[in-house]
Formats: sequence, C-alpha cells, structure tokens
Amino acid sequence: MDVRTVRGVGRDKWLKFKEMAAKKGIKMGDLFENMVDVYSEKSDEFWDEILSGEKRISGKEAEKMQRTVKKLRKDAGFRV
Repeated sequence: MDVRTVRGVGRDKWLKFKEMAAKKGIKMGDLFENMVDVYSEKSDEFWDEILSGEKRISGKEAEKMQRTVKKLRKDAGFRV
C-alpha cells in the first residue's frame, strides 16, 4: 500500500470527501480517481468547444473589438 498526502486540504473539505465516498459506498482512492478522470474529460470537452467550436463573432467584428480594447488600454495607461 502506498500512502500519499494532499497538502492544503482543510478539515471540512477532507470530511466532505470522506462523506462522499461513504455515501457512494466506494473507497476514497476510487472516488479520487473517478473525480480526476471526470475533471480531465470535462476540461478537454470545454477547450475543444472553445478552440474548435462555432465562431461567435465574425473576423471583422473580432478585429473591431481588438482595436477598441487596444485603444481603451492605451488611454488607461496599460500595456498595449
């Protein structure tokens, strides 16, 4: 058996995690693996939609928006 620790997890969150595993009747390690798999899958789906999905605005609209943002940043003293 390989023991691992998770730093920065508060007592309340740890107890909630244990409770979730107990409610599902599974080991905490199995729940953790499932959560990582689901998170990874959902994250990949999200970015696929963002990067490969249907465009929300036209190229012309995007260029106009970029010019506007650039002007606003310059007027406010931010890097352009």
